[in-house]
Amino acid sequence: MNEKHIQQVLEIEKKAQEIHEAAVREAQQLPGLAEQEAQALIEKAKAEAQQEAREMVSKVQADDESARILSEAEEKSRELEAQAKSNFDRAVAYVLERVAGRA
Repeated sequence: MNEKHIQQVLEIEKKAQEIHEAAVREAQQLPGLAEQEAQALIEKAKAEAQQEAREMVSKVQADDESARILSEAEEKSRELEAQAKSNFDRAVAYVLERVAGRA
């Protein structure tokens, strides 16, 4: 082999060694990068779950508030209906007394 071929072989071996070292460095970094990406995914999923939980709680609270308001409105309606019946009965009695000439 002549010196030119030996030089080329040495250059190829040097490049192969550099590629190998770069691959080893990258391989050593991969677990850390994977851990960071996994942690980022976990944090994202956690944030989304918390937001969804807040929305669900808010909806339930709104539904509870709607139910409370409806219940209060129904109670007020019953009270007004009872009062109206009472007033109606008194009004009928008054009219009957007037018609009968007692008032």
